[in-house]
Amino acid sequence: MAKKTSIKVRLVPEKKPDSAFFYYVKKPSSGEKAKIKLKVKKYNPETRKHEFFIEKKLPPHSK
Repeated sequence: MAKKTSIKVRLVPEKKPDSAFFYYVKKPSSGEKAKIKLKVKKYNPETRKHEFFIEKKLPPHSK
């Protein structure tokens, strides 16, 4: 079976990381871009503004 070409990461607001709102995006799992931490400007409905979102680890699974 082939390796995955992308991984799933969670984007949280830079100013308020404990916010209830976040985005999920795909990121390459290998190569040069895989080493760079994502920082994207996206819309935050809580503040009703465009803000920077940064990459955080996914929460652990609850079983």
